[in-house]
Amino acid sequence: MTLHVAPAGQLSAEQVTSVLRAATLAPSTHNTQPWLFTSDRDAIELYADPDRVLPVADGDRRELLLSCGAALFNLRIAIRARGVHPDTTLFPRRGDPDLLAVIRPRSAASIDSRSAALARAIPRRHTNRAPFAAKPVPSDLVGLLRHAAETESAWLPRLDEDQLAGLNDLVRESHHVQSADPAFLAEWRRWTGRAPSSRDGVPFTAGGTAAADDTWVLRDFGDRAASAATPFPPLVVVLGSFGDSPADRVRAGQAMQRVLLTATMHGLDASFISQPVEVRATRIRLRHLLGDGLWPQIVLRLGYGEPVAWTPRRALADMLLERPSLSA
Repeated sequence: MTLHVAPAGQLSAEQVTSVLRAATLAPSTHNTQPWLFTSDRDAIELYADPDRVLPVADGDRRELLLSCGAALFNLRIAIRARGVHPDTTLFPRRGDPDLLAVIRPRSAASIDSRSAALARAIPRRHTNRAPFAAKPVPSDLVGLLRHAAETESAWLPRLDEDQLAGLNDLVRESHHVQSADPAFLAEWRRWTGRAPSSRDGVPFTAGGTAAADDTWVLRDFGDRAASAATPFPPLVVVLGSFGDSPADRVRAGQAMQRVLLTATMHGLDASFISQPVEVRATRIRLRHLLGDGLWPQIVLRLGYGEPVAWTPRRALADMLLERPSLSA
């Protein structure tokens, strides 16, 4: 497919291509890459790709919206790093739930050091499903991650020992629920264990290690730090939002990506513990565990890992809508 990208606002066609490529480096469930784009003289539009919904694991499109929110954050930061302000409107057209955002790069903006550093981290961030080392995450860095979430109107609550133990139980329970569902397993197998030549899905080289038992940090990851005798297990955080509407979920995806890029800037790796938020019953119980004030959107495992294989990306031309933009 030929790549046809139009200039948008103060961005040239070449710059639009560059910022769209940055957007496509966002994480997504099973590396589905569920986003589409258009550009015209005034704006860039971000759409959800309905053909890439996971009907079993993500029947309400929550994780699709989180993934697209992460792509939107990359897009915003990449534009800002070029000295242009990304004026962004979420869900601008009532009746079109797939049009998630319109970004109008109209006016010049100063390039602050934080935005530039976040933009540089975009190509370096990747999900690390391999074991993490027995090395603690410094408390001041945890504070920076919390601040990153709050900047995008989300929160990383502090979990006490009882809450972590409860989360452990919910991960185990949700894992068993999904493992007993033939439809879930069939969907999971379609998207994981793919050949390195595949442009989407998770290649077998990036799949992490097999579980040794039901302990949540071991299950799927095999962390060297998972033993009860080891003083420094991986850091586990829950990112939550005060609402759970589609717009709240897109905002939470932006917060997630700011947290992940902040982690990358400081040498941290991250991966997702998706089961307790994918199973509706355990997600509701996790909300209760957090005090009923936040909707849990993402559970992240953070730590210091060895280099792992990168997950692939589709060609940008495959993510561009053929029809003209309607933003003008």
